[in-house]
Amino acid sequence: MNKTTQRKLNAVLYAMAATGITLSSSAIAANDEEKIERIEITGSHIKRNDMEGPSPVLAINEADIANSGAQDVSELLSKLSVAGQGTFSTQGNDADDTSNGGSAISLRGLGADSTLVLLNGRRISVSAFAKNIGTAFVDINSIPVSAIKRIDILKDGASATYGSDAIAGVVNIILKKDFTGLELSGSIADTTEDGGKENSFSLMWGNGDEKGHTTVIMDYFKRDETMFADRDYSKSADQSSKGGADQRSSSGNPGSYIPATIGADGSITSKSDEYTRTPDINCPAELTKGTLCRYDYAPHMSSVPATERAGIVVLHETQVSDDITFFAEASYQRNSSTVKGAASPSFNEFYMLADNPSLQGSWLQEMFPGEDITMRRRLTETGGRQKEAVSNNSRIVLGFNGVANIGDNEWDWEMGYTFSHNSNQEYGQNGFVQTSRIQEAIEDGSFNPLNTTQPQSVIDGIMVNTTRNGKSTTKSYDAKMSGDLFDVSAGTVAMAVGAEYREESMSDLPDQMFLNGDIFGTEATASEGSRDQTSLFVEFAVPVIENLELQLALRYEDYSDFGTNTSPKVAFRWAANEDVTLRGSWGEAFRAPSLVQLGLGEAQQSPNLVDPIRCPLTGNENDCNPIERTVIYTGNSDLKAEESESYNLGLIWSINDELNFSIDYWSYDQTNLVTLDPKFVLDNHGTDPAYVKRQNSSTAIPGEIVEIYDTYRNLGGQQTDGIDLDINYKLNTTDTGEFKFGANITWVNEFDEISSLGEVDNLAGEYQHPEFRWTGSTDWTMNDLAASMRVNYISEYKQDKDAGATGIVDSMMTIDANASYYGITNTKLTFGVNNLLNEEPSFVTTTFMGYDQQTHSAQGRFIYLKGTYTF
Repeated sequence: MNKTTQRKLNAVLYAMAATGITLSSSAIAANDEEKIERIEITGSHIKRNDMEGPSPVLAINEADIANSGAQDVSELLSKLSVAGQGTFSTQGNDADDTSNGGSAISLRGLGADSTLVLLNGRRISVSAFAKNIGTAFVDINSIPVSAIKRIDILKDGASATYGSDAIAGVVNIILKKDFTGLELSGSIADTTEDGGKENSFSLMWGNGDEKGHTTVIMDYFKRDETMFADRDYSKSADQSSKGGADQRSSSGNPGSYIPATIGADGSITSKSDEYTRTPDINCPAELTKGTLCRYDYAPHMSSVPATERAGIVVLHETQVSDDITFFAEASYQRNSSTVKGAASPSFNEFYMLADNPSLQGSWLQEMFPGEDITMRRRLTETGGRQKEAVSNNSRIVLGFNGVANIGDNEWDWEMGYTFSHNSNQEYGQNGFVQTSRIQEAIEDGSFNPLNTTQPQSVIDGIMVNTTRNGKSTTKSYDAKMSGDLFDVSAGTVAMAVGAEYREESMSDLPDQMFLNGDIFGTEATASEGSRDQTSLFVEFAVPVIENLELQLALRYEDYSDFGTNTSPKVAFRWAANEDVTLRGSWGEAFRAPSLVQLGLGEAQQSPNLVDPIRCPLTGNENDCNPIERTVIYTGNSDLKAEESESYNLGLIWSINDELNFSIDYWSYDQTNLVTLDPKFVLDNHGTDPAYVKRQNSSTAIPGEIVEIYDTYRNLGGQQTDGIDLDINYKLNTTDTGEFKFGANITWVNEFDEISSLGEVDNLAGEYQHPEFRWTGSTDWTMNDLAASMRVNYISEYKQDKDAGATGIVDSMMTIDANASYYGITNTKLTFGVNNLLNEEPSFVTTTFMGYDQQTHSAQGRFIYLKGTYTF
């Protein structure tokens, strides 16, 4: 995809209104009288004198990051108006998550795997552990916020420039490479409720002369856990008292039982057509619901896991000759998270034969004499599940750049090598039980499922530690050059041309017990794959008439696994006069199927699903309510690439020196969407045993669901369009200082989800798809004082109709504010409060925690104090 080596974005670009976290106009103004430097902007390989290209770019500089109050990259990007559904952080990590500790941004709500993340213009290896089994993503929290100089967000499809994954746009993170001196920075922070205390420290050193420069940045961050029990609104999975659902688990302790047929191979088939499941007679009344003994798992689960991060970044440049510079980047980051979950649940994984010692003389034997028994039973005796997720990210970039004379023109050239590696490990430290061991303990009577406690020696004998190891590696070689071709009447035609060769490999391998299906009550994934890719690209900047320039770009990609793709782009920028500029673009983009989606082995999850086949026939709550169903997912080597067509049309208007704004209409049409959809499988293949395994039935009513089989498919697509409006106003006063006001507003007109049958469902305003997001900002400086405020707004949207809910999820608005003092020599002190009014997330009726973790934050009021000293 991209080896757009945008190495020298050194001037603070973008005088337009782009910023939802206000841009620093002072840095832009400083350019006026300096020498005109040809720079490469995000979205183009051609260096130019203009500070803007034809595509909309949101630039967030170092001051903007500090003024936002964000403590890490995930928090910063998740509050942007262009962030949408599919953006995720460590909030909501649990024992069943397949990518604990990771965070990602999804531009326009098109998915984290449709948003390309670059570091200094080059790719980063994706996480070895994919989100939700198959979503490949770059963990943005592997980049320390203290090392960031600027973030450029290209709000346009960009495969013609950068290759695969740039369907929704590009996030290009630029590091500080020019710092000189020594800077120490530290912060302490805490929420006003329980959990979430944070500490951080960073050191930055830089030194150089006209021949070279080196910058070293070290960073440390620690956050304490927040449990669902730490917030009143999420401390119970029974939200019925607030008008929500009772989502306490159907697997409790005491358990629920039903007769079953036990095969010679140990297979278990409950006799649901003859008997009704019954709760244990010792189940407390408050936990008895219908035929099940429930369990409230919420208070035992992490809302945000305990996290610790440490890393180092080294950036170096050396001038080899007058025209050649050697550059190098090296970085290492270690992130660890400790995730807690409720004790392991069983859903008919175990049985007691009729002659089992624990059954003899029991109430259960009297109820079902002579019958073998299976159960839904949670192993609370083992304590809650606990995992440690460790991620190690390393990256090396080596290259040369310079200037070459070709004919009468100077051409900029650059070539580089990138090695990027991510290794993930996940260690099951407590609460994981080996299926074969507990079945043996049940059979010999040492573990009695009818008792709520067991001897510690028995518990020690059935528990095991688990491991999961993942690796993801990207190696690439890239080269490009750009310069002027020839003059025409309106100006000079410029060109960039380049090539890239990239190798990718990944593996995600749990231990043998997982692979043998011998660990129950938790999810597991297994995948492995590799490929290589070659790309060629060309780009032209063509002046048509005075102040009207066309951008023509084309990129050809050849993948070793799925085939080839060619992505074109046409864009224009017309400066109608000194104050008004029009811009527009059209392009095609694509996303190659991820190695996980192509090579996934059998992976298991337990989503909450309704049985659409049995529910109309039985009316039973176990069929008609969304409860955990076992789904087996697999990869598909025949997947095609996702493709998209996008266009953008915008206006930039500098009304005067103090006030400017931009407005852009954008549209995306994505096809061949790669997805998993067990609900689609149930709705369309619910009686086909090739897709849904059911228990045997002696009646015309199909048996209860045992397993659902789903694989990645190119199913349908999605279309979305809307408007971005960005406003900046600067006010200088004589007595009260300098003020800067900004607003960044995104409105989603439509977000059409298109099924493989051609059915269209407009999700704009539906669950997790708010129509409006905006951020308003105010920055003030005077003498040794500064203050900033951000207002973050997410509009209302509907409750989850797919879960049968009606009504509205209320809008949510939070205020972040901070104040800084510079009056001590070489020192900056900042005191800030995020979510100043301690707003709670809006109530959602269909989630066990009572709110939407994908859209709203449950952090609450967050107070921090930060100090920086520069030597």
